[in-house]
Amino acid sequence: MGLEQEIQQPAFRNEHHKAMVNIIYTSNFLLERVKAFVENEDITHQQYNILRILRGSTKPLSTLQIRERMLDKMSDTSRIVGRLLKKGLADKKMCPTDKRLVDVTITPLGLHLIERLDNQNIVLDKLTSNLEPKEAEKLNALLDKLRDQP
Repeated sequence: MGLEQEIQQPAFRNEHHKAMVNIIYTSNFLLERVKAFVENEDITHQQYNILRILRGSTKPLSTLQIRERMLDKMSDTSRIVGRLLKKGLADKKMCPTDKRLVDVTITPLGLHLIERLDNQNIVLDKLTSNLEPKEAEKLNALLDKLRDQP
């Protein structure tokens, strides 16, 4: 089904306008699928993102470093990390070089959760299964180009 039918908008000013609406609509569509994917684990998509960031880091990260790497830049990183700490999925210690910062790491429980979710990633893979690899490559290039603005 085309965008016009899905959002019941018969026309757009031009193709650029349609592309922007399509990106926003598709982004929300995909985000809802990701939220549903992690919902059964009692974590939010933002917590999932932070756990993946922590797992991929070779050293502890401050909340500022985590925020720089997050997909959702509007998130309250400290609050989200605090919830991960309460669930035992992350740990924090005072930064040895800067007492104003804390170092955040993923716990074994957090690693176990991420590994379990990774085993289920086939669910997320299905979101793009209708794209050929060359199409996905072109889409990535176009989205990178769109963000590369002064």
